[in-house]
Amino acid sequence: MRVSRAGGVAVFAAFRKGERMDATIVLVHSPSVGPSTWAPVADRLDAPVLVPSLLGVADEGPPFWRPVAQAVQDVLHPVRREHPIVIVAHSNAGLFVPAIVDASPRRVAGCLFVDAALPATAGPTPVAPPELLDFLRPKLRPDGRLPQWTQWWDEADVAPMFPDPATRALVTAEQPRLPLSYYEEHVPVPAGWDDRPCGYLLFAPAYEPMAKEAAHRGWRVDHLPGEHLHQLVDPDAVTAHIRTMTAGWSG
Repeated sequence: MRVSRAGGVAVFAAFRKGERMDATIVLVHSPSVGPSTWAPVADRLDAPVLVPSLLGVADEGPPFWRPVAQAVQDVLHPVRREHPIVIVAHSNAGLFVPAIVDASPRRVAGCLFVDAALPATAGPTPVAPPELLDFLRPKLRPDGRLPQWTQWWDEADVAPMFPDPATRALVTAEQPRLPLSYYEEHVPVPAGWDDRPCGYLLFAPAYEPMAKEAAHRGWRVDHLPGEHLHQLVDPDAVTAHIRTMTAGWSG
């Protein structure tokens, strides 16, 4: 895997010579963590893979969805315009998929949500529900930012999300401290963003309501039991599900 720069944003890209693939996979991490959460899967996918970094997008100020969508567009320059892409979004990144689709200069052949929040089918979607905002406000620091995401929860909940101390240290080191205003934002959802194959890969029980909603929308839903960062714990199984669920998403 090589590391390059695009628009001042760190990018992980894996393109294997002689490889034939119908679509480029774009792995989008939650702005609450960093691109290393997708690195093990990117290394295993037998496809062209891009992992845009969303680190620093909150530093640009609201509306935050615009720099998120732009960061994804910035990594697409090596992809030919006629070449389709597949968006695979984890966690909070799911809310930005419609904006990413709407802004994409490449044809988005499909969208896969991995233990992710779901945007509305149309109309603005809140980044956080009222109960989460109530949970976060007491945690706000004097500088107007929240602690790192893994500091919100009890250690008994956080530790099982990581396969080993080294991986946890890597993810922790790159976690941003986001402003509360990031979670208070509503993300616009253009109609028609889901006029393409969509699917949902569920890990943790907390995301079961989203998986049920995805099934209600007629999407394929797979369940791979695990914690919220299961792509770090069992990247082989997660990669296999991504391959299977996105197979044929190029037409």
